[in-house]
Amino acid sequence: MVPRNRRSGRLDHEVEADLHRLPLDSDVTAAPSAATLRELVADNADLLPVIAVGGALGSLARWGLSEAFPHGPDELAWGTVIANVAGSLLLGLLMAFVLDVWSERRYVRPFLGVGVLGGFTTFSTYELDARGLFATGRPGLALAYLGGSVLAALLAVLIGVVAGRAAIDRRRDRELTR
Repeated sequence: MVPRNRRSGRLDHEVEADLHRLPLDSDVTAAPSAATLRELVADNADLLPVIAVGGALGSLARWGLSEAFPHGPDELAWGTVIANVAGSLLLGLLMAFVLDVWSERRYVRPFLGVGVLGGFTTFSTYELDARGLFATGRPGLALAYLGGSVLAALLAVLIGVVAGRAAIDRRRDRELTR
């Protein structure tokens, strides 16, 4: 038997909020009723090529970084670190502008955020790089790489959002004083 909440009578694993009414994505509007997968794809099919092109461009840029900063399995993967931290910074900047300045532009976030930056950042390669460090007897470096990359990426997102918000605020202040 699944336990129920004594006050609400709802099942403990049920969410109190009407999550189906929250926006799934700032670029995609969802109907309040449950849409079928076919309807969702049909309504948003125009986003798929936009994301694909962005992903191809981002992946090419990441490949360029890996070529510029080659590494062996027992060495720190600087190309991966640069891609993940720079991509996180750019994602923070992008989200500040997407949510405030470019909110009416349907393709900006799918192209740049999901596509370009999704293809550019590579936390799967980061895991493989860490595995290589562990496998070659460098567990200290592997742990520093794992923790340091995540912390640096989170800090980069924060810096990106704050810098983006500051730029937006400065622009608005200049427009108000004109």
